[in-house]
Amino acid sequence: MIFDDFADFNAATAPMAPWLGLDFGTKTIGVALSDRLLQTATPLETVKRKKFTADLAALQAIAADRDVGGIVLGLPLNMDGTEGPRCQSTRAFARNLDAPLGLPIAFWDERLSTVAAERALLEADTSRKRRAQVIDHVAAAYILQGALDRRRHLVEG
Repeated sequence: MIFDDFADFNAATAPMAPWLGLDFGTKTIGVALSDRLLQTATPLETVKRKKFTADLAALQAIAADRDVGGIVLGLPLNMDGTEGPRCQSTRAFARNLDAPLGLPIAFWDERLSTVAAERALLEADTSRKRRAQVIDHVAAAYILQGALDRRRHLVEG
């Protein structure tokens, strides 16, 4: 089920099940995973996009292996907050994932997540080649961490 309201998504996820963060791009899908307490996001891997069926199979395997309880999908809003063609393709991707995965899906504003990931990798003195290899799943971790922080405020607030 796809949720527009983050509180509803949080309520629909299984307790003590980690969340998957996805940074959906035209060539790759960055994947990050939370811990079971939903406190910390960790970059996991980058899936090279092929056809949807192959992408779905890769994500199904990750979700099953990690006992995932929900998916946070980065929504690439324009800087002014409007939705463009990339948002439309991301929403279509979520609709295509919905039934086969059977997991709650929430969108998360991903503006500047790649910029933040790039900055963190530069501060860590990561080589250009290595940055290119990891940028997508590091960006997915930034997206997921934002959602986890929001969840913490919902639970504590």
